[in-house]
Amino acid sequence: MALPDLYLKKNEDKRLRKGHLWVFSNEIDTGRSALEHFNAGDLVHIKSEDGKILGTAYVNPHTLICARILSRKPNLKFAGNFFKERLTTALALRQQCFDKPFYRWVFGESDGLPGLVVDRYGSVLSVQITTAGMELRKACLLDTLIELAAPSAIILKNDTGQRQLENLSLEPETAYGTLTEPVIIEENGARFAVNILEGQKTGWFYDHRLSRAQLAGYAKQKRVLDLFCYTGAWSIPAALAGASQITGVDASEPALALAAENARLNKVDNRMIWQRADVFEFLKQARQDNELYDIIVLDPPALIKRKKDFKQGYEAYRHLNQMALQVLNKNGILVSASCSHHLSRDNLYEILRASGRHIDRHLTFFSQGGQGPDHPIDPAIPETEYLKTFFCSMTSSL
Repeated sequence: MALPDLYLKKNEDKRLRKGHLWVFSNEIDTGRSALEHFNAGDLVHIKSEDGKILGTAYVNPHTLICARILSRKPNLKFAGNFFKERLTTALALRQQCFDKPFYRWVFGESDGLPGLVVDRYGSVLSVQITTAGMELRKACLLDTLIELAAPSAIILKNDTGQRQLENLSLEPETAYGTLTEPVIIEENGARFAVNILEGQKTGWFYDHRLSRAQLAGYAKQKRVLDLFCYTGAWSIPAALAGASQITGVDASEPALALAAENARLNKVDNRMIWQRADVFEFLKQARQDNELYDIIVLDPPALIKRKKDFKQGYEAYRHLNQMALQVLNKNGILVSASCSHHLSRDNLYEILRASGRHIDRHLTFFSQGGQGPDHPIDPAIPETEYLKTFFCSMTSSL
């Protein structure tokens, strides 16, 4: 059966022809293809103003991103073979990059699977479906994941605001098998217990893996401060590499409890201090107490989730970085990161430059990082690049 057509307004096809996969509701010619005639999850042909097919997409007439292209082919069948081909391709890349099954298997649009994230924790899969189009094909997706990975359990992590926008259930679900706690992963020579059901996002953040390994190489005999430490992904490899003392600060009591468990798991708990506190207040007090650290990791959650939050979020990043530099030792290292897509690398660069000048210190960048290879970037979709990291050295003013 032929798919219905979703027509774009004149000149609204340019971004799609360059490779982007999103169609916004204000780009639709509603006179030719009224959005209210479609159901959430329906497959459609995206057509330019002159009638040329740009691809096959699934649609949601109730959201700002009203369609997501799955293929440039007009005869796509969004079923088992589609999932098997895309998942197998994504898996091959991860297996080239990692020798153990601990990675992000699927990163949405970058892997040709918009609305889907899959993290692999050994035999357990944590799946996040964020669109109605993908939700409708959930059974087929799960069957393919089981066929390819033979997991012991598949957990659906549904507690995300994106699902709310798509009018989907927010209740987490064990979709397959039985989850046996604890789930242990390996990263950068350390072992970590992961709380998939109650942890943030899919339970773990694989994206900083390479930067965390780099930091550990500088940590021997250093006093380290890990801000927004979560469950110890930066701290514990640094301790294993010989850091003399590490203080981890986070506002979440459950995260700190799991961080302490991970420290014991790696036999480095004798050098770890975990402190529950607001990071802004902690830094303020540390400055008043004349505390100084050799290495500071500043890896906050996304402080700019929407474009309209930019001004307030930018000020929060500026304040955090300036305060961190004020408690950094001479010749110390600041690792400053942002996972906010709306804060560009240039924005963070300028925040760090201005912060160094404000406190009359000479700041240099000696390395930069970003998301690991299991979070590939689609060059046609800027939204797939979100993580930026600067390794900074600070000395006295010139």
